[in-house]
This record gives sequence, structure tokens and C-alpha cells, in this order.
Amino acid sequence: MILMTNILIMIFFISNIMMMISIIISKKSFKDREKCSPFECGFDSHSSARIPFSLHFFLITVIFLIFDVEIALIFPLINLFKTVNFIIWMKINFFFIIVLILGVYHEWNQNMLNWTN
Repeated sequence: MILMTNILIMIFFISNIMMMISIIISKKSFKDREKCSPFECGFDSHSSARIPFSLHFFLITVIFLIFDVEIALIFPLINLFKTVNFIIWMKINFFFIIVLILGVYHEWNQNMLNWTN
């Protein structure tokens, strides 16, 4: 029992010493002005915060998020195929595919997929 306690204490101290050594080694000793300055979407952070920003970047991000969530909802339907009636499975899949197609059609109709100013 005493031997086991001593081994656990040794492991604890060795792991703490290793963590302290890794913290000391990983410290960066030099400060670069560019690396320490904040990075704000490619804009110079010291200039005016009110410069015009293309809304198209935001729209592309929203489009990506919408379709990413839709795809994440479609993946579990593959496993659902084994447990649900085929007709129900086809209706669910058809619904999601129609939503995706309508979304692409709407974005295409609004010219959100064209990368022009």
C-alpha cells in the first residue's frame, strides 16, 4: 500500500515537472509587431472601422451555413432507411431535396451566386 502511494506521488510530481518544462519551453521570447497586432478580416485595424464592406462576403457565408446545416440533416437519413417504411423515407428525403433545390433556385434568381460587384 505504501509502495503504491509512493509511486502515485512520484507520477504526480514527474507529470507536474514535465508540464512546467513544456510551459517554459513553449514561451515565445520575441515579440513581433505584426504578430501582436489584431487581425480583422484582412483590414488594417488602425484605420477607420467604417470602410465599405462587400455584403457579398456575408451572403456567401449565410448560403454556406444554410446548405451545411441541410447536409448535416440529410446524413442521418441514410441510417433511417433501415428502420423506417420506404414510402416515409422517400417523403422525408424528397422534402429535404426540394428545400435544397428551392434554395439554390432562389439564390440563383437573386444573382447571389455570381461573384460580381
